[in-house]
Amino acid sequence: MGSPKKNDSKGFFAAMSSGLSIFGNAMHRSVNGLLGYEGVEVINPEGGKEDAEEEAQRGRWKDEERDSYWKMMQKYIGSDITSLVTLPVIIFEPMTMLQKMAELMEYSYLLDQADECEDPYMRLVYASSWAISVYYAYQRTWKPFNPILGETYEMINHGGISFIAEQVSHHPPMSAGHAENEHFTYDVTSKLKTKFLGNSVDVYPVGRTRVTLKRDGVVLDLVPPPTKVNNLIFGRTWIDSPGEMIMTNQTTGDKAVLYFQPCGWFGAGRYEVDGYIYNAAEEPKILITGKWNESLKCQPCDLEGEPIPGAELKEVWHVADVPKNDKFQYTYFAHKINSFDTAPKKLLASDSRLRPDRFALEHGDLSKAGSEKSSLEERQRAEKKEREAKGHQFAPRWFDLTEEVTPTPWGELEVYQYNGKYAEHRAAIDNSESIDVADVRSTEFNPWQFGNLSME
Repeated sequence: MGSPKKNDSKGFFAAMSSGLSIFGNAMHRSVNGLLGYEGVEVINPEGGKEDAEEEAQRGRWKDEERDSYWKMMQKYIGSDITSLVTLPVIIFEPMTMLQKMAELMEYSYLLDQADECEDPYMRLVYASSWAISVYYAYQRTWKPFNPILGETYEMINHGGISFIAEQVSHHPPMSAGHAENEHFTYDVTSKLKTKFLGNSVDVYPVGRTRVTLKRDGVVLDLVPPPTKVNNLIFGRTWIDSPGEMIMTNQTTGDKAVLYFQPCGWFGAGRYEVDGYIYNAAEEPKILITGKWNESLKCQPCDLEGEPIPGAELKEVWHVADVPKNDKFQYTYFAHKINSFDTAPKKLLASDSRLRPDRFALEHGDLSKAGSEKSSLEERQRAEKKEREAKGHQFAPRWFDLTEEVTPTPWGELEVYQYNGKYAEHRAAIDNSESIDVADVRSTEFNPWQFGNLSME
C-alpha cells in the first residue's frame, strides 16, 4: 500500500476505508420493524454476524430500563444534551469531567521529550503523539459526572506535574485546567457541545488547548476531532473520533495534520490515524502513522510525502499495559487519578474525589450513587437561586474570565486564564508547619465555599 500524498487528506487507508464504508452502508440494519423504534441503527464495530435484533439486546441495559429510557429521551433528539440532569446513574463512570481532563497527562513524558528536542519537526511529532495518546482512555463508553459549579480536581505525584482544574461555568458547562512541570505548561478552556441523535450522540470539543514548551518558549495550539458515541441505548456502546486533528506551532507556523479514520463495517479503519508534520511553507517533512489504541510511528519523508529510502520508521509512543477485565475499562492511570495517592496535602473540599455520588458508584452502590447525585443537583439549583436572588455573580477561584473570544470549528469560545493563585495556595500549605493530618477522605464535599461572590 502506497504512502499518502501531500494533498490526500485521508491518508494511508483512505481507499480501503471508503470502499468498505460503501459496503458497510448497505449492511447497516435498523431495528425499525424489529423493536418498533424508527430510525435506530445497530452497528457492531467488531464485525459480528449476529442478527440485528439479537445485537440490539446487547449492552448494559435491561429491557425494561432501555425501553423506558428510550421513551424519555426521544423528545431530546436533535438537541444539545450536555446539561441534562435526568440521565440515570447506570450510564456513568466514577469520575468527573475534571478528572477526565487530567487523563491527558498520562503520557506527559512526550511533552518533556518535545521540550528537550532540537529538531522542530520531531518536536511536533512528540507533542502531537501526546495529544493522540489519550484516545485510548477516551474510548471508554461510560459518561463522566458533570462537575458542580466551583468543583475542582488537583493532581500531583505524576511526572513532576502540578495539575488543577475547575468548573468555571454551569450553563453552558465549561471547565478550565492548568498543568505545569519543569518542561511545559498546559492550559485548556473546555466546553462540550453535543447533538443527540437517538441511539447516538455527536460531541464537539468547543475548546482551546495550549501547550508552552519552556526551553524555547514555543506555543502549541491543538484542535481535536469531534467524537461520536454510538449505540447509547440499543446494542454495544462504542466510540469513534473520525476527522482531523491539527496541532500548530504558533511560534514558527509548522503544524501537524493527522487524520483519524472513521470505523467502517467489520471494523475497517478503526483506530487508524495517519498524517504529516508540515513546515511553515506547508511542505511535508515527517509522516506519522499508527493506531491510537496501540502505537504511533514516524518516518522522514520527501516533498511528495513518500518515505525517504533507508530512513528509519521509528516508534514514538506505545500504549501502556492495562488492567484485565476492569469493570469500567479503566487504565492504571485512571485508577491513579481517582485515588488519593495523587492528591496533595490538605486537598480542597471541592475536589471531585470527595463527591459522594462518585464515591458510591466506585464502590458499586448504584442506589446510593443515584440518590447522592440527585441531592447534589438539588443543592446546586438551590445555591443558584439564592445567589441570583442576592444579585451575586459567581467567579471562579483559580481562573479568570478574559476578554478573549476565540473561534473554533464548532463555535466561538470565551477563554479562561489561569491566574497563578493555585501555585501560591499550594506553596503556602507546603511551607506550613501546622498541616492537619486528618484523613482527607472524611472531608465533606463542598464546592460552594470557593465561589468568590461579587456584586454585579
